[in-house]
Amino acid sequence: MEDINACRDICPCDEQCPLGEALALIGGKWKIRILCSLYVDGTQRYNDLVRKTRGITNAMLSSSLKDLESGGLIVRKQYEMIPPRVEYSLTERGRDLWPIIHLLGHWARGEKPDEEVKR
Repeated sequence: MEDINACRDICPCDEQCPLGEALALIGGKWKIRILCSLYVDGTQRYNDLVRKTRGITNAMLSSSLKDLESGGLIVRKQYEMIPPRVEYSLTERGRDLWPIIHLLGHWARGEKPDEEVKR
């Protein structure tokens, strides 16, 4: 128990835990998949994301996109035309997440990350 208490004294994870905030922003089943799709394939329309994120419901995709947009990770651009056209793309902050997501994927598979991602 002594080690746990020592960790609490130096750990930055208090009531406003930065890791908790990050997980609230990108956590869940779909958000990282959406971010990866936008990173790998670039700007996409809603129906493209539906097809590439197999199994997601319209309500969940819509909710996830709103959360990611409000978190500053993606941008939604609506074109004034008929039929309406909306595109989603990563912000700079969203693109900054890619190395972290990439490393996390390697860690989950028990692999060593690529050298180029470490930079």
